[in-house]
Amino acid sequence: MPQLIVRQLEEQVVLKLKAQAGARGVSMEEEHRRILREALLGPPARRPSFKEALLAIPNVGDDKDFDRGPQIDRPVAL
Repeated sequence: MPQLIVRQLEEQVVLKLKAQAGARGVSMEEEHRRILREALLGPPARRPSFKEALLAIPNVGDDKDFDRGPQIDRPVAL
């Protein structure tokens, strides 16, 4: 994968990048990649939360629709 070296950055920019990366729990390099990616390609597609995914499941019937019928006894080998 290609590399990009950025020289002659102001100290304030580097400190801000370091603080932002630390706040997100990633390396400065990863934060730099995220900033460039979003600036050039736009924001990433948002994934639905687990709650949103559960709420999107269609209603397929009442619980009684899934009741098990009578069970037939059968021998179990021990």
